[in-house]
Amino acid sequence: MTSPSTTLHPIAVHRHDDPRALGEAAGTQAAELIAEAIATRGSARVMLAAAPSQAATLERLASADLDFSRVVFFHMDDYIGLPSDAPQGFGNWLDAHFLSRLTAAPVFHRIDTSLVAAESAAAYAAVMGDEFFDVTLCGLGVNGHLAFNDPPADFADPLAARPVSLDDTSRQQQVDEGHFPDFDAVPAQAITVTIPRLLAARHIVCSVPGAQKQRAVTETLRRDPDPMFPGTALHTHPDVHLFVDADSAPEDDPHE
Repeated sequence: MTSPSTTLHPIAVHRHDDPRALGEAAGTQAAELIAEAIATRGSARVMLAAAPSQAATLERLASADLDFSRVVFFHMDDYIGLPSDAPQGFGNWLDAHFLSRLTAAPVFHRIDTSLVAAESAAAYAAVMGDEFFDVTLCGLGVNGHLAFNDPPADFADPLAARPVSLDDTSRQQQVDEGHFPDFDAVPAQAITVTIPRLLAARHIVCSVPGAQKQRAVTETLRRDPDPMFPGTALHTHPDVHLFVDADSAPEDDPHE
């Protein structure tokens, strides 16, 4: 259900032939927005997603001619219960696949999952503060989740970050993408940044390649905001750019 006072906005859809072209375009746009923030405010605040779907976008961003020492990065979720050095940890994934490639060291605020879950979420909320992100770089889950806000998602969550239990679809996605050997190996709990905090950004760049995401893309574009389809919350933001490839793009996009 959408509140009568909610203003809805069109989502700009950018179609590309393959994940590489998608990532090149999305990463280029993200770099331009970050450069604009640095030029305007002297620094940039960027929220990152960590997943193979983001790899090409982050690779392009890492190669951009930016002063990364002026960028403060955050990440939108992480598992509870993994060893601190587990490669599946999203902070570790970003270190390996993105941050280690940068020419200058940025500030990167990690979610500290060594704390009690509620304390971890509260601590990360404090680190993020209330200031807008300049850019949120996100994807969509197979079930349409944003970060680990699985359906039914809370579009008006009063917290900035919280502990959550992952639904079976989200856990199976991690197996299907090769991160874990089987379903039982996937942690059942995580810390996630909430949807209102993710959307507290000047710009949103959403990279969604792959046939397994086509339904999530289709429902996100087709529906008004609906907690059972978390990606539909993107309609409440005035500047969202959704990058899709030939496999993830819906055949009939009513917003194009």
